[in-house]
Amino acid sequence: MAAAEIDSVEKIAALVPHLLGIPQKKIWVDYDQLADVLYVNFKKPSHADDSDITDDDVIVRYEKGKIVGITFLNASKRQKQIKPL
Repeated sequence: MAAAEIDSVEKIAALVPHLLGIPQKKIWVDYDQLADVLYVNFKKPSHADDSDITDDDVIVRYEKGKIVGITFLNASKRQKQIKPL
């Protein structure tokens, strides 16, 4: 395995405890590099009927009052930034 692949596996492995700690058990992630937007979805297909945007450009999407996704605007600028919602 190449060094870059090992680095990717290690970064994803570091997420495992965090992912196991959230109530949603199915997660889809998509990054739009051109728009610099990271989409995290907990339901496919999701049909959000409401959303909130935080002060740091995170959009939390809801369907019937339950979180179905989170959108991170300016995602690449968040690599070293961890803030609570």
